Amino acid sequence: MNPDPEEKSNLAKGRNSYDANIDGTMVTFFNRNVSPYPTEAGGPKFDLVPVTQQKDVMLNVARMYAQQEYDRIMDMVRVLEQQAQAIQRRLMITDQVHAAEYQFQVCHGRPYWLVFDSRKNITRLVITDPDHWFIPQEYEYIARVMWLGDYTWVEVDADGKPV
Repeated sequence: MNPDPEEKSNLAKGRNSYDANIDGTMVTFFNRNVSPYPTEAGGPKFDLVPVTQQKDVMLNVARMYAQQEYDRIMDMVRVLEQQAQAIQRRLMITDQVHAAEYQFQVCHGRPYWLVFDSRKNITRLVITDPDHWFIPQEYEYIARVMWLGDYTWVEVDADGKPV
């Protein structure tokens, strides 16, 4: 198939390549030896790509990676949810401490106990822990708390670590 002399000539001037006019469009350097499909009658036989099977493989791989990404994001959501619950608990403890009555100067980093005085029906902040010998029986211990540097209160365990 020789191109029209008026049109652009073969760029590569290869022995097995030529310019082709396909549906009115000039395709330069058309080489039937490098095409994966037959370009003329009598070309070699080839098998069609199993598109349905390929789509199934692609879909399964896409689902696997999407599921991995979803699981990773849900792990982050769980961590954020735990952090949000801890902050909410801290705010609740802070509100309880600020509403409580106490008769002493509080210090940062020292543990105190939040108690409910059932005799007077009020919440108190006390220095004495439940293991000390002088504890009114009306006291119901709510939480062991510590005043933080940002002026919030947090519930702590016996070692002083946030719960």
